[in-house]
Amino acid sequence: MRLLHLDASILGANSASRELSAAVAARLRRETPSAEVIYRDLVQAPLDHLSGAHLAAGQGVVPESAALQKDITESQAVLAEFLAADTVVIGAPMYNFSIPSQLKAWIDRIAVKGKTFAYSEYGPKGLAGGKTVIIASARGGFYGAQSPVAAWDHQESYLRTVFGFLGVTDIRFLRAEGVNVSAEQKDKAIAEARGEVASLVAGAVAQPAAALH
Repeated sequence: MRLLHLDASILGANSASRELSAAVAARLRRETPSAEVIYRDLVQAPLDHLSGAHLAAGQGVVPESAALQKDITESQAVLAEFLAADTVVIGAPMYNFSIPSQLKAWIDRIAVKGKTFAYSEYGPKGLAGGKTVIIASARGGFYGAQSPVAAWDHQESYLRTVFGFLGVTDIRFLRAEGVNVSAEQKDKAIAEARGEVASLVAGAVAQPAAALH
């Protein structure tokens, strides 16, 4: 199994999503000791946001600066890591009802026409299926389906949409809600989520995405 593990929280050791993503990754490694693991901290080593120069380079224009060339080379590595992964674990907190900009920058590097999706007369087609994506989600408030403000969730709904667009059908969420309500609620939410890790990852390593290697 090839495991890609990402974190996007700016809170470091105080991050609930980082704690949960680490628990998921540890469980997966325990289940498959031979797993090849790649870890990216999107805060400590952020990707640049897309620019016109990036898009031009994608069309074959030679980058003028060495910094841009280095960034484009990193972008190619990011895409290759995603395509090769059988399981992707993402620590994804909710920031202002959506995702951290660092995670959005990573998504912009893997959502590439002809690589992870395509358009046809029948509509869009995802090309990056055959993998499991596990989101370790942390939210300061309560935004679940039964919440009166469920419609404010543009974090989990976006992630489900974008990975579905890329062809991923096995998308799983490990959720800690209300972590900013109180210290007691944060501890309770994390403990409950950690208790779900074993059942959540069950089967995630059963079928490697060999066709994508």
